[in-house]
Amino acid sequence: MLRQKLKQKKTSLKIVHKSKNRIRFIQPNLNNNSDIKNYEDNISAIDGISSVRVNKTIKSVVVTYENINYENLLDKIADIEIVELSNKSSEVSKAPMITAASSLALSPFIKNQNLLPTLTTLFASYPLLKDGANELFTEGLTSKVLEAMAVGISLSRKDFIAANSTNLMLNIGEYMEETTVHKSDDLIKELAKPNIKEAWVETTKNGKKHLNKVSTDDIKVGDIVVVGAGETIAIDGYVLEGSASVNQMSMTGEADAVKKEHGDKVMSGTVVEDGSIKIWTELAGDDTSTERIKKYIQNSLNEKSAIGLKATRLADRLVPVTLSLAGLSYFINKDMQSVASVLQADYSCALKLATPVAFKSTISKAGKNGILVKGAKSIEALSKADTFVFDKTGTLTKGVLKVVDIISFNPDWSKKQILNLAASAEEHYFHPIAEAIVSAAKEIGFKHMHHDEVEFIVAHGLKTHFSGKEVIIGSRHFLEDDEKICFEENSSEIQNALDSGYTLLYIAYDRELLGIAIMEDEIRSNAKDMIKKLKSLNVKEIVMLTGDIEMKANSVAKDLGIDRVFANMLPTQKAEIVEMLRNEGKNVVFCGDGINDAPSLVKANVGISMKRGADIAKATADISLLKDDIYAVAQIKEMANKTMKLIDTNFKATVGINSAILFSATIGKLSPVATAFLHNGTTIGLLLNSMKGVDIK
Repeated sequence: MLRQKLKQKKTSLKIVHKSKNRIRFIQPNLNNNSDIKNYEDNISAIDGISSVRVNKTIKSVVVTYENINYENLLDKIADIEIVELSNKSSEVSKAPMITAASSLALSPFIKNQNLLPTLTTLFASYPLLKDGANELFTEGLTSKVLEAMAVGISLSRKDFIAANSTNLMLNIGEYMEETTVHKSDDLIKELAKPNIKEAWVETTKNGKKHLNKVSTDDIKVGDIVVVGAGETIAIDGYVLEGSASVNQMSMTGEADAVKKEHGDKVMSGTVVEDGSIKIWTELAGDDTSTERIKKYIQNSLNEKSAIGLKATRLADRLVPVTLSLAGLSYFINKDMQSVASVLQADYSCALKLATPVAFKSTISKAGKNGILVKGAKSIEALSKADTFVFDKTGTLTKGVLKVVDIISFNPDWSKKQILNLAASAEEHYFHPIAEAIVSAAKEIGFKHMHHDEVEFIVAHGLKTHFSGKEVIIGSRHFLEDDEKICFEENSSEIQNALDSGYTLLYIAYDRELLGIAIMEDEIRSNAKDMIKKLKSLNVKEIVMLTGDIEMKANSVAKDLGIDRVFANMLPTQKAEIVEMLRNEGKNVVFCGDGINDAPSLVKANVGISMKRGADIAKATADISLLKDDIYAVAQIKEMANKTMKLIDTNFKATVGINSAILFSATIGKLSPVATAFLHNGTTIGLLLNSMKGVDIK
C-alpha cells in the first residue's frame, strides 16, 4: 500500500527537462501558501543534492545533483511533504487576546478566592497597564492612558468581570487593527520582486560566448542576461534573442502569460514560464521597476493624509474631554464604577484606526489591480479633482506607432523594398519608431537586406551601407541639416503628411531622399468609455493637450467627448496649461507618459503616469498605472470617491455612537462591562467596514 502511494506521488511530478545531473519538474501541489523554504531545505537534505530552486508561481522545481541514482532521487523528492504556511494574520500575536479571554472565563469560578482573581486579572491586563503608564510619562494623556485607567479602576474595585471584559475587547480591537495593517502591508511583498541574488550573464572571450552566473549587484546596463524556464527576470530590458512565455502577474496583476520575443520589453520580478530569452539590460539593481515600486509602496503605506492627521489631532484633543466627563460622572453618581465606564468610551480608537485602515485597504486593492497609489494624500486629492487633463500621445493613444503607408520618391524602389531596407537597419534598435518599422515589415514578409555595421546617432537616427552605398535613416533635421540631403523636390508631399498629424521617418540612400514612412498612434479603444465614466463621477471638465493641428485635435476631441482642447502645443507649454487651470480654481489631475510631462505631473493636484511612460514621469507621478489600460484612470477616481465617502461615514458613526455611549456612561446608565462591549464593538465594526474597503470595477 505504501509503495503504491509513493508511486502515485512520483507520477504526480511532471518532468519538464532532464540533462546530466540536472532536472526540472512541475510539482502540482505547490501553491501560494506553500512553505517554499521548508520544501527546499528538505530536498537539499537528500544526499547528493547540489542545489535546489523552487518557483511556486509556476510550480517549477530545478534540482542539480551528483552521485545519486535518478530514480531514487525522484522517489525521495516525491515522498517530501509540502507544508502549508499559516494565514498571514497569525503574524500578529493572539497571546494577549487569549490571556484576556481566559481570565474573563475564569472570573465567575474564582471570585470567592482570596488573591487568585486579583492575580489572574492583573497578569492578563499587565501589558495594558504597563503601556498606559509608559505613555502617561512620555506622551501625556492619551487614549491608551484612559484605557489603562478604566481597567485599573475596575481592578481596584475588585470588579474583575468589568476589568477582564474591558481588557478583552481592547485586545480584540488591537489585534484586528494590527492584522489589517499586516494584510495591507503584504502588498509590498506581492509587488516587490523576489530576492534574486544571481543571474546568468553572457560574455564574449576570444570570440567565444560564455555563460557566467554573477551577482545581480554586479549586472550593468548593456549586459546580456539569459533567462530560462522557471527563472525570475532580475533586470528591466529588451529581448535580443529567443522567445518565452512570461508571467507578469507580480507587476500588472494579469494572470495570463504574455509571449515575449525580439524587441519586447521585460520587467524584473516577472517569471519565464516557458522558453528561453536573452535580454539586453536597460535597468539593473535599485533602478529596476520593481525596486522603485517597492520603495514607493513602503512610503505610501506609512504616509498620512490630511484627513487622517485631522482625525488623529481631534482624537488627541478629545482625551481631556473624556477625562472631564469622568470627573462629572463621579460628581453625579458618587461612585467609581461610572468613572470606569466613561474612561472606556473615548473617541480616539475608532478615529485613529478606521481612517488609515480605509486608505491602506484602497492602496492594497488598487495595487493588486495594477494601479500604484503613492500615498493616502493622493487618494484624498483625487477625490476632490474636478478637471482631468490628458496628454494625447501615449496617454489617450496607445503610445505604439503603426506604419500606415510608405511613400517612395525613387521609381526604382518599391514600397516593400524601402520598408525592408529600413527594417533591416532598425531591427536591433529599441525605439518606438524602429519597432513600428520592423513590425510593419514582418506583416508583409520581412526579408533581411544584408548591410554593413550600423552606427546609431542618439536622438537623430542611424547610418549604414547597403551594396556599397550609404543608408541614412532618421529625423528631417538629421538628414536635411546634418547630412545635407535635399528635401526640396518632395516638400509638398512631406508637408501634406505632416499637416495630417502623422509621424514621419525619412530614409535616404546614396545621398538622395529615397522615401518616407508614415506612422500614426492609434486612439485607445476604451478611452471614450473612460471619459464617459469620469463624467459620471462628477468630473466637470476633460481637457486634451496635443501637438496636432487644430482640425485633427478637434476631430479626436469630438469623438471622445472631450470638453476643451489645446492644439499645436509645444512640450514646454503643458505645465503652463496645468498651472492656468489651477489658477482658475480647478482641482487638476494630469495624465501623461513622456519625459516632458514631469513638470505637469508635479504642478497638478494629482499626477497619473501611464505604464509605458518614461521613468521620470513614473517617479514624479502620484499614481502610476502598472497595466497598459487607460480605463484604470476612471477606476482609481471611483475608488478615491468611494474611499472618502467611507471615511466620512465612519467618522460620523464614530462621533455619533461614542457621544451616545459617553452620555449614557456619564449619567450612570451603563456599567463598565456594557460600555466596553458597546465602545469596542463599535470600533471593531468600523474597522471591519474599513477593512472591507471599496470595490474596483
